[in-house]
Amino acid sequence: MRHVIFRVEKEHYGLPLSAVREVVVPPERFTRVPRAPPAVSGVMNFRGRVVTVVEMRQLLSLPAGQNPPARVLLLDRGRRDLGFLVTDVEGIEALERVSAAAPGKAVPAVRGVARLKGLGVTVLDPEGLDAAVLALFTPQK
Repeated sequence: MRHVIFRVEKEHYGLPLSAVREVVVPPERFTRVPRAPPAVSGVMNFRGRVVTVVEMRQLLSLPAGQNPPARVLLLDRGRRDLGFLVTDVEGIEALERVSAAAPGKAVPAVRGVARLKGLGVTVLDPEGLDAAVLALFTPQK
């Protein structure tokens, strides 16, 4: 299965190509959304549609890094337009063997891990990312 390979800081990730609509350069600034969670960078206009943009680093609970996000991955999520800020996109690769995520990893967005040219690639689940973004807006009890 073909995946879009991208980086968040120095870590490599993959998303199924079928889930990614497009990769774009982020605008100079996003329109902030009042009372939005910190992981939400804001919204952007993309071809007349309002896209909610989420900082992938924060969504995955990664520490702050030195590399500013240089790309927005636009996911094909039906009626909801979602974009994820990532450090860089490296290309499209076939990932044949994806091992299941390690037990104890309570990250619903992680599908598993694959090897690519000697590098570990964390494969993300589009539905899990969608659920993680929705959870940002759901009040905790």
